[in-house]
Amino acid sequence: MKLFFFRVCLLLGPVMIASAAETRFESGPQQTALVELYTSEGCSSCPPAEAWLSRLKGDPDLWKKFVPLAFHVDYWDRLGWHDRFSSSQWTERQRGYASLWQSESVYTPAVVLNGNEVRNWSVANVSSPNEKQVGVLSATTTDGKIFTIEFRLTDGKSTDWEAHAALLGSGISSRIGAGENSGRNLQHDFVVLDLRDAQMKSEGGIMGARLTMNAPGETGARKAVAIWVTSRTRLAPVQATGGWLP
Repeated sequence: MKLFFFRVCLLLGPVMIASAAETRFESGPQQTALVELYTSEGCSSCPPAEAWLSRLKGDPDLWKKFVPLAFHVDYWDRLGWHDRFSSSQWTERQRGYASLWQSESVYTPAVVLNGNEVRNWSVANVSSPNEKQVGVLSATTTDGKIFTIEFRLTDGKSTDWEAHAALLGSGISSRIGAGENSGRNLQHDFVVLDLRDAQMKSEGGIMGARLTMNAPGETGARKAVAIWVTSRTRLAPVQATGGWLP
């Protein structure tokens, strides 16, 4: 009986250790760029922008100097094709930016870099050096669902901060049956599948928050997480981090 128990422990031990392993994401003190693409499966102009975003997977500065994500808006769903990744929440986020820029309309594809509109996105260098010292943002998780987030500010100034975490899916394929892209097989990367926000609290001079993600069952998608912090009620990010989930 003792020998049997020992063998079972040998078999279960590595599994228990692996399940409890901590995954950590951390920025440097310099500002990491947050790259937001606003897109839709119902927009015929969007596939080139999504292809541009997909190419960033091979950039050595991915997750180090920039964090990309794609928000699928819902205002093109009226053309006859419902984008399964679209959300009115993402549309409202884009409209929030448009209001800040004093723009009367929203459009796709649209790229936002650190809260600023980028018209010439096809030639944008999202990994250009940024020497702005803002602080170190870190996040840890043991299950890919619950994230403990900490932000250590460079200047140490106290203010109201919010933490944001987006679950991303890459390597996703969609066969479009109607609308402007009817008949096309579209490839998506860095798609926002879920987004959570929380007010951060100060403890020992460090801003902290915990966020729980809902993991949708997107078959075959490679999952990643994008995490950023903002001043409360602001859209523009101050610092970002992220990476692939195990």
